[in-house]
Amino acid sequence: MSDNFYRAFEDKHRGKTEDIRQRLTVYLPLVRELDLFYPESIIVDVGCGRGGWLKLLRDKDIQGLGVDLSEGMLAEARKDGLTVELEDCIEFLKKQADDSLIAVTVFHIVEHLPFDLVHTLVIEAQRALKPRGLLILETPNPENISVGSCSFYMDPTHQNPLPPDLLKFLPDYYGFQRTLVVRFQESPNVKDEAGKITLTDVLKGVSPDYSIVAQKKDLRIYFQPSTNFM
Repeated sequence: MSDNFYRAFEDKHRGKTEDIRQRLTVYLPLVRELDLFYPESIIVDVGCGRGGWLKLLRDKDIQGLGVDLSEGMLAEARKDGLTVELEDCIEFLKKQADDSLIAVTVFHIVEHLPFDLVHTLVIEAQRALKPRGLLILETPNPENISVGSCSFYMDPTHQNPLPPDLLKFLPDYYGFQRTLVVRFQESPNVKDEAGKITLTDVLKGVSPDYSIVAQKKDLRIYFQPSTNFM
């Protein structure tokens, strides 16, 4: 599949860069606190694409570095003056020193990987993160009926949907101290106790994406973000 084809496909079906960037602002309070605690460290964004998340980090004076295999995507990121590298994400993480990163962010990448490589990604992130550092994995949510039965398969590079409990188990298994499933963009009717739920809510109302937010152990002091996000 050509790079140009996939870029055009993402432009049409993933959403506008600004819309994606706006959705990612929910993670800023988490990484901002880590940046204040480790002011000289960086966040690595795996599969950074056009660099929407990296722009948000730069706007908050947080150091970010992106890695991606798409030269076309990286060309767009470089136009904005972002720091990015062309490399396989797993190989890149393997090169990072132990306890060197404050966060590894992985937005809509794990669903493109064989599950064995998702294991490796979590292992390498855990090794490279500083104590208290965060791994954030965002992916389509198969609990959403429309996503799990149709829209997930619109992308020909997707492997398999990853149920939240399965993806959460990986950082739990590999020793992260705290792991949470975060669902967002849900219809308010989904949790309406009055039962005012429509067929559209049933099919599409559940969060179309979810994220796993996992925190590396720190045996000295337990860091808990003050944000109510988690």
